Amino acid sequence: NAARLDDGAYAEYILAKGDTQMHIPDGVTFEEAATLGVGITTVGQALYQSLGLRLPGEQQSASASAEEKTPVLIYGGSTATGTLAIQFAKLSGYKVVTTCSPRNFDLVRSLGADAVFDYNDPNCAAEIRKFTADKLFYVLDCISTQSAGTICANAIGPAGGKYSCLLSPSPDLSRDDVENLCTIAYTAIGESFSMLRRTFPAAPEDYEFQKRFFALAEDLLREGKFKVHPLRVEGAGLKGVLDGMQLMREDKVSGQKLVYRVAETPK
Repeated sequence: NAARLDDGAYAEYILAKGDTQMHIPDGVTFEEAATLGVGITTVGQALYQSLGLRLPGEQQSASASAEEKTPVLIYGGSTATGTLAIQFAKLSGYKVVTTCSPRNFDLVRSLGADAVFDYNDPNCAAEIRKFTADKLFYVLDCISTQSAGTICANAIGPAGGKYSCLLSPSPDLSRDDVENLCTIAYTAIGESFSMLRRTFPAAPEDYEFQKRFFALAEDLLREGKFKVHPLRVEGAGLKGVLDGMQLMREDKVSGQKLVYRVAETPK
């Protein structure tokens, strides 16, 4: 954190705000729990603050058929945020449409996706519009590149909609009838911070929301209502993180979260 040199997470011990932490329930390992923090924060912000979806427990009538449920597109469903977003959207009672590579189709389906499409298919957006009968309104883009934004914009129905991405500035959607939104997880701390050559003001309302959302997520995790992202434990502790970042640059990590044990850092 360039604005606060005493802050950061590349260390054995860190400071954190207790109100936005979760207890690790029985049956969840430390390695599994390590995959959740940023993802839970982002899902809370993007699905419920940004897009304004119903929270789990506020879902529509259980008698509503799959055809009647409102569709939500989770673009990039096999990412660490995407797998959580799929599950939370399902817990909120929505019909979940997602995209990923064919090698991860089984993964996203196992988490509850009602339909999955290959983002490399030139007809991806058209197929989504067909599946949703031109009624897609809500989109969470977990990739947030210009090409991803274009597919998302083309998948939204003619009535317009809401699009939320995870990077700033957001992609150009070239649609005036689509609300172009952006969420950055760091605002959840409720303090100002510097990122991307910008200074973001404190957002105390985001912090207050996350306090409530983390309490909800902790209950859902304890009840086994959602699963953590698939993970792969790598060696060499903090030193190994650098190797992991290189693997990601080389596009050698897909559908998995790399986890490192600090205690294994070479002396």
